[in-house]
Amino acid sequence: MGEVGFLKISHKYEITFLLPVSQNLRQQSHSVPLANLYLKLVDIAPVAEGYQVKCEYIAHKEGVVREEMVLASKINDRSPVKVILQARVLDRLHGTPMLLEGVKCIGSEPEYDSEQSDWQGFD
Repeated sequence: MGEVGFLKISHKYEITFLLPVSQNLRQQSHSVPLANLYLKLVDIAPVAEGYQVKCEYIAHKEGVVREEMVLASKINDRSPVKVILQARVLDRLHGTPMLLEGVKCIGSEPEYDSEQSDWQGFD
């Protein structure tokens, strides 16, 4: 389980973390399909301490969030690894993001602002 800190709603984050050598993964690993559109695996690479995993997350709802992703080897999927991400997502008007080590903001998603809409309505 990994905590990533305080995130801002509608922002996209790159999260990098280390899985220990004891995990049965390889570079040919993939994420097992789940109904999670907001957390996706980008890369997994062997390092001296285990495997460096890089994923992307879009902060899509406010409050305390818990997202899951399952990683499995394409060669041997008998021992998948469940990755759990926990974060506190702040609204766009309040709070200051505080990202923990291995987390960086890589962009924001466009937001709809009803006051800036060109739609005139009916009079």
